[in-house]
Amino acid sequence: MANSEERLLSILATLEECQAALVASGNRETAQLVSVAILELRIKLNRIADSELKALCDAMVQDEELSEQPRDPKSPRGSSQGQGGRPAVSLKLVK
Repeated sequence: MANSEERLLSILATLEECQAALVASGNRETAQLVSVAILELRIKLNRIADSELKALCDAMVQDEELSEQPRDPKSPRGSSQGQGGRPAVSLKLVK
């Protein structure tokens, strides 16, 4: 098992180098595709269960829905906007 994990870590490092090179050369779309492979490997290496990933996605959707609700402009959080005028969303990983 350790040898298999070491091999995956090596592949992960290679993919991260490839992704950085793609970004540097202006191939952002291809770099995003490599990012998906990196994410998949990290999920596997960290033994994140499908149920944990689903819980994270559900929490993100809930946060997004809450942030889309109209806010009182006098509220301290009412003016916190992310890029493109979208409200900033913070992520919390619960295990």
